[in-house]
Amino acid sequence: MSDMQDYKSSLGNADSRKFETFSYLPSMDADQIRTQIEFIVSKGWNPSIEHTEPANASGSYWYMWKLPMFGETDVDAILAECEACHQAHPKNHVRLLGLDNYAQCAGASMVIYRGETV
Repeated sequence: MSDMQDYKSSLGNADSRKFETFSYLPSMDADQIRTQIEFIVSKGWNPSIEHTEPANASGSYWYMWKLPMFGETDVDAILAECEACHQAHPKNHVRLLGLDNYAQCAGASMVIYRGETV
């Protein structure tokens, strides 16, 4: 297993912290974020947007941006809400969730904007 990569992350270095699966990959561009939102919508999941300060990102509590977007299928409307949250809280991480009504859990969760770290 010598080709396994060790991700150097620590509580002392906020830039090194990993959050979800996608955080181990390079940041997504606008088209990749759109594709993820299309996937969430195609599954019938409800988009939800959350944000938090980078120092608190490893905790389980993130602030909810408005209510989940129950039944929303317009990708552009979801993108606009993500951008509005990012504009309102530019120093915070912003994550998008796809809430699965049937399983009553998050079917998808990804940080789409990283806030400033000190």
